[in-house]
This record gives sequence, structure tokens and C-alpha cells, in this order.
Amino acid sequence: MARKGVRPARPAAGHEVERMLDELYVTPPADFVSRREQLAAEAERDGRGDDARRIHAARRPTLAAWAANLLLRSQPQESGQFLELGRALREAYRTLDADGIRELSEQRRSIVSALSRQAAELARDAGHRLSGAARQDVESTLRAVLADEDAAERWATGRLESALTPPADFPSRDATTAGPSRRPARPAPAPPDTRSRAKDELAERRRRRQQQLGQARRSAQAADRRLREASAGRADADASLQQARERHDRAREHESAAEERLRQARQELRRAEQDQKEAEERLRTAAEAVDRAERAARDAAQEVARLAEPTE
Repeated sequence: MARKGVRPARPAAGHEVERMLDELYVTPPADFVSRREQLAAEAERDGRGDDARRIHAARRPTLAAWAANLLLRSQPQESGQFLELGRALREAYRTLDADGIRELSEQRRSIVSALSRQAAELARDAGHRLSGAARQDVESTLRAVLADEDAAERWATGRLESALTPPADFPSRDATTAGPSRRPARPAPAPPDTRSRAKDELAERRRRRQQQLGQARRSAQAADRRLREASAGRADADASLQQARERHDRAREHESAAEERLRQARQELRRAEQDQKEAEERLRTAAEAVDRAERAARDAAQEVARLAEPTE
């Protein structure tokens, strides 16, 4: 038992490396390697050699896997609801009939398409546009998350390195209980009380199936509604961002024009100051010339007066 007031260091260090790995897998693939080396070097400097080795062992994700990781980290609430929907759908698919499966399949396609668009928008905002093939890989990953529990757990870590591939179809009860090549034996005729219990069990299974179908439908509809609301909110945010960018561009143009006018005014001021200095210098020179001329005139007048005096 740890002593009271003593905080162990290892959990904090473990938390730090997990934070670093989470950050690393939402780093754009083009910057992944350089950022990985920076984080590994940082852990090494802190004396965490095991953490540095874990970070250095991380592999760069594909563009589609990075977008899926980004979706999970950027939209934690929606991603959590998507994982819950996958659990509900997998359970429902084990008991539903063909009509119920067809209805859920349509809702599933709509939700996957909406989320993949959101992932593409997040990637674009981060400076990377997804190609058509990358978009398909993102959709493939999301379908796998809904259909396969292992795929859902891998995506939930937020550290995918490559796109996930969904199974051919959702798992069914028959697929999980029957072998691929074993032919089931023909059952012997059941006594009347057994047939009655079988009918009751069948009715109970149908009732549970309808409950599960209703729950899966409500989950799918709620998820689809939240995605539509989120998409509408994102569209409004994109429009506001575009308007802000336009205002910023106009303000930048006005600033540039004002800076140019200020530059020209400063040049005019410097020229005017130079002209003023030259004029003051000319005025000083002229004043000195006037003083010299006045003195010369006084001297000449005095000389004239002296010469004009009569001699004895």
C-alpha cells in the first residue's frame, strides 16, 4: 500500500507517454516522423527510455487512418455515440429478420456517409484534402467499426495506422453458432409439452427481437439526427469563417494601402524638411550678405562725407 501523501511517479510518466502517442496519431502524416523524433528525444532527455522506445516504434498512419483518428479525437461525443450504435447494431443483427436488417442497413449507410464527410472536412481544415480513394478507406473503416467489435476497439484507441476492412456482413446468430461445413442433425419429433415450450420461447425471442429492433432504430435515428445537426453547425461555422477571412483580407488591403500612404507622406515630409533646411541656409546666407552690404554702404558713406569736408 502506498504511504499517504506520497505520489508515485510511474503512473504520471505512463500518462505522459499516452498523451504523447495520442498527439502523435493526430499529427498529419507528412509531419509524423519529425514530430515522433521530437517526442522521443524529449522522453529520452527526461530519463524515460522505455517511453522513448515506445514512441520511436510508432508507425506513420495512412492518410485515411489519420483522418479516422482525427475524427475520433476531434468529435469525442459523436464518436462515443457511434461506438454505442455499433454495439446496438451488432446485437440487433443477431436476431433481426431480413426486413429489419434491410432497414438498419440503409440507416447505417447514411450515418457512415455523414461521418466520413465530417472526417474529410476535419482533414481539409488541417491542410490535407482526402482523395476519393482515401474517402473510401475512411468509410470502410467506419463500416468495420459498426460491424466488428475488434475493429471498434482498435478505432477507439485513436491510433490506427491503416484503414480497417469491414466483414462481408454483420454477424448473425447462425454465423456464430453453426460450423461452416457441419450439417445439423434432423431433430426428433418433440412431445406436446416440449412443442408448447418451444412456441413460448419463439414468442419470447420475437418479443426481444422487436425490442432490440426498436432500440437499434431509435439509436440510428438519434445518431443520424445528431450528425445532421452537427453538419448544419459546421456549415454555419464554415460560412462564418469564410466571412471572417473576407473581412480579414479587406482589412489587410486597407492596412496595406494605409501603409503605402504613410510611406509616401513620410517621404514628402522628408523632402519638405530638406527643402526647409535649404531655404533656411539660403536665408542665412542672404542675411549675411545684406549685413556685409550694409556695412560696406556705411563705410562708403562715411568716406564720402570725410572727403566732402572742406580743407583749410
